[in-house]
Amino acid sequence: MNKPLGSVIEGSLTGGLEVRLHPDISVEDMRVGKFLVVRGRQYDFFCLLTDVCLGTSSDRILVNPPHPEDYFLLDVLSGSGTYGTVNLSPMLMLNKFSQIPPSLNGGASLNGKGKKAKSENGKAPLASFEAQTNMEWELLPVKTVPSHFSQVYDANENDFRSVFGWEDDPTRKNFSIGQPLDMDVPVCLDLKKFVERSNGVFGKSGTGKSFLTRLLLAGVIRKKVAVNLIFDMHSEYGWEAVQEGKNVRTVKGLRQLFPNDVIVYTLDPDSSRNRGIKDAQELILSYEMIEIEDLQLVSRELGLSDAALDNASILANSEFGNNWISRLLEMTNEEIKEFCELGKGHQGSISSLQRKLMRLQKLKYLKPISRQNNLKSLMQSLKAGKNIVIEFGNQSDLLSYMLVTNMLTRRIHKMYVDKAELYLQSKQEADRPYPLIITIEEAHRFLDPAIAKSTIFGTIAREMRKFFVTLLIVDQRPSGIDNEIMSQIGTRITALINDEKDIDAIFTGVSGAQGLKSVLAKLDSKQQALVLGHAVPMPVVVRTRPYDQKFYEEIGDPDWGSKSDEEILVAAKAAQMDLGF
Repeated sequence: MNKPLGSVIEGSLTGGLEVRLHPDISVEDMRVGKFLVVRGRQYDFFCLLTDVCLGTSSDRILVNPPHPEDYFLLDVLSGSGTYGTVNLSPMLMLNKFSQIPPSLNGGASLNGKGKKAKSENGKAPLASFEAQTNMEWELLPVKTVPSHFSQVYDANENDFRSVFGWEDDPTRKNFSIGQPLDMDVPVCLDLKKFVERSNGVFGKSGTGKSFLTRLLLAGVIRKKVAVNLIFDMHSEYGWEAVQEGKNVRTVKGLRQLFPNDVIVYTLDPDSSRNRGIKDAQELILSYEMIEIEDLQLVSRELGLSDAALDNASILANSEFGNNWISRLLEMTNEEIKEFCELGKGHQGSISSLQRKLMRLQKLKYLKPISRQNNLKSLMQSLKAGKNIVIEFGNQSDLLSYMLVTNMLTRRIHKMYVDKAELYLQSKQEADRPYPLIITIEEAHRFLDPAIAKSTIFGTIAREMRKFFVTLLIVDQRPSGIDNEIMSQIGTRITALINDEKDIDAIFTGVSGAQGLKSVLAKLDSKQQALVLGHAVPMPVVVRTRPYDQKFYEEIGDPDWGSKSDEEILVAAKAAQMDLGF
């Protein structure tokens, strides 16, 4: 066992524990976010280090401090006159007497993959961790505190695996998102729990949100726990993305990692071809697909007033029906006047609406009438279990992103509602919808408190998994998202955030958040994240998994590396032929 770091000297269930470090332990080795274990008499307490402090036994030492080069006096005072303390927040506890004692398992240990290590005679002894796999003991919520002077230890590999499991556990859909800050052991998400609720990836600009998101999506695809619909605003998820750093390098996107499972649709086919995606499906939409709630969502981008939206409803409810936008854009001033004289609207507002909607004519993916039923093929792909990336290319302005994302999501959500209702009626497993995760960036644009209740994304976030559809929201301004929706977010993976309002928003609906706020504020700006929520047993700070060649080989299709680009293209086209494209 590791040597003890310190002793519990005081604390409470709500305020956490205060631990005095032993004299031979340097306070400089204690870092916020560290995972520690308090070995109590009856329970082991798994804790997160939330603060580091310096203490003295007498104020006289502070009044007359020793000279910095008086090493003898410094050593004399260390541990007695001066000492370090750390604050711990207990997250989980484990009843020691529910575990198999080491004397019964022959001292078996775990190898690097969490499997039973072989003894000297070559036979595999009983591993104590096997009990956790068989659910013979379980982690409990913290409802008490350890006794005075309980010893505190660095968490070892078995402690991490007791809490977070291991990636190749055959009984669970675990996925390693990274490692602890000071150990080489995986920290795993339970992807089955992850897809049960809407989730969020947060962090200020430049902290690697897109890489974290791509990491998560790759895990979901590899473990086959859900199908994904990804609205790729900046073309970072489909084929490849630029890696941040001094040298311009690219990393592989989901299409290259999973050529048989990912299909790319694009609103800008020229841009997609220029970036190497030779088989991207062009997505063409039509005016008749646009509904009033779509215009409400982009009213700020189009400059539409409430009066203009009211008159848009009048036009949509008239004899024009779904073709009202096409008819309006063709109308002359005289025709608008005649329409209004029949008591069907205000001439000035309708003329203004016509001028504002002329911007739609500049969107090359939007046509008055679409002869290509791309939406039907997209929905067939989702039904067939294919993951969809929708690239915006050079059409990535906020108007296009918000308009297209809302239009498509509303229809896909309706498809899933119909499928869920059929399943609830038939109770047949064959009718059970495959879970769908919809990934959106700039999420606060869709989930702002003023509009969240009227958008399809607000509906999905509040429904949780009622209709087998959840969100993965990616945002740098969580304070701009409605509090009710933030409280429904199941798992939150947060890189560095400095703004106080954003930090408060991250912990909306989270108990014991005060200590975690200090942990979040002290993260490094790159490759570190705080993970908490439904898919992990307790909050943990991780050094995120590198997205590199080793990751490609571990996560992608087993034989992807042996195929040329041409072979990947042929395989992808064959998969599309199977879907009837």
